[in-house]
Amino acid sequence: MSYILSMVWKESKDLLFQGGWRSLIRPLIVVGIMGIYLPLQFGPQWVDLTPLGMLLVRWIPVFVIISFIGDAIAGERERHTLETLLASRMPDRAILLGKVGATVLYTWGMGILSLLLGLVLVDLFRTQGNWMFYPLDLFVDAIVLSLLVSVLGASAGVLISLRVATARQAQQILSVGTIVFVFGSVIALRTVPANVVSSLTYSQFLLIVMAVIAVLDAILLGLSLVSFQRSRLILS
Repeated sequence: MSYILSMVWKESKDLLFQGGWRSLIRPLIVVGIMGIYLPLQFGPQWVDLTPLGMLLVRWIPVFVIISFIGDAIAGERERHTLETLLASRMPDRAILLGKVGATVLYTWGMGILSLLLGLVLVDLFRTQGNWMFYPLDLFVDAIVLSLLVSVLGASAGVLISLRVATARQAQQILSVGTIVFVFGSVIALRTVPANVVSSLTYSQFLLIVMAVIAVLDAILLGLSLVSFQRSRLILS
């Protein structure tokens, strides 16, 4: 665990501070749009139309992760820093889980911050003193689903980054894969009989979605752990 935490700390510093002030542009843009602009545009409806806000926040991790997760392994290989990392005494699993963990915390935290910032701004400027809060059950659903989606994106990104030569290739594959995943999910939902979908409550439907994503998380993370072999990476 100490090795994993050390790796998370290293990766977090790289995500936040590598590249100087330019590295802060991406999170500031995302939080600015999702946590400031949209809430102020919707006003109290941002809280009333909770499913819309929650849906947007749930998919923040995907679009943020694909912009940089390809750098996890392929980028280190391009910068010739992978050899130094592999030469350390840090276990293979600690390296991989540390990279995944830092990415998840980065994107998940961004989604939660956007939700809370949007709520505060709406309460301060658009509700005339009538303080509001998200329905607790939907807020918890958003946090859990956002976490699951973050793990999904990070696990898929690291797995692809292990198998390609450059970070650019990984980003392209992830972008195409995200589009295929979204459209595939829509098509799969349309193949389900309408009476089956209509018979499910919102909570039941959400639990099914969470279960499916959790299974995908376990599969992709397991494949990443199996694929991350120090000897093979050194030879490559």
